[in-house]
Amino acid sequence: MKKLTFIVTVAFAFVLMSVAIAPAGTVLDRVLQKGELAVGTTGSQPPLNVINKEGKVIGLDADLAKLIALNMGVKVRFVTMPFPELLPALQKGKVDMVISSMTMTLERNVKVAFIGPYYISGKGLLTKLATVATLEAAGGLDMPGMKVAALEGSTSQLFVEKAAPKAKLLTTKSIDEAVNLLLEDKVDAVVADYPVCAFSAFRHRDKNLTAGEARLTFEPLGIAVEEDTLLINWLENFMMVLAGSGDLERLQKRWLQDGSWIKELP
Repeated sequence: MKKLTFIVTVAFAFVLMSVAIAPAGTVLDRVLQKGELAVGTTGSQPPLNVINKEGKVIGLDADLAKLIALNMGVKVRFVTMPFPELLPALQKGKVDMVISSMTMTLERNVKVAFIGPYYISGKGLLTKLATVATLEAAGGLDMPGMKVAALEGSTSQLFVEKAAPKAKLLTTKSIDEAVNLLLEDKVDAVVADYPVCAFSAFRHRDKNLTAGEARLTFEPLGIAVEEDTLLINWLENFMMVLAGSGDLERLQKRWLQDGSWIKELP
């Protein structure tokens, strides 16, 4: 993280200069005046965001938020809440931005602005090995009697509603709740972002969980903010430098390919 911090800080110096002249009354001005960036996240979508043994939010989303705050010259404060509450909290000014494995959909973009994508995800399917044959033989999830869990208010919920209307959908407040339903055989499958499914299958491999290798949808993940021209421009420039320096790719590899961080979890 120290190496990434040094690279991004040096490369981003020219963008940081513009922060000092932020117009009064903007979101960016509010952040600078407080000396703090409040970031909304669930803290329950590993490996993008998750709470470790020390009660701290870690993950790709968390590292991205920390670098944004660092280059703004402010502290970061994570505000964790259920996924459906994130955008309402942003619109009410309770958080300054949302970084929480959130897909940049056209429907959401009508209400808030998005910067990104910082990662291209897609829907994945988490199930038990014993259920795979049934799913393949039946042609998928869309059949009576099939029970599927998905995060409430997410694109995963929308996917199940459209792609598997015959299945019984159970929405949950967190991914952990959905995975527990699967482990307890209360649902047959969980639909979630592919990295979440892959992580859950690895973590519970002793429970015979499996995640298909194919992504079912195209899901560009972005940073959600309220309308603030200067903040949006600042973040766009920041993401351009982060990607151009190779630091974004390094962050992705650290959290999505290297599982050494799993030992930090409770």
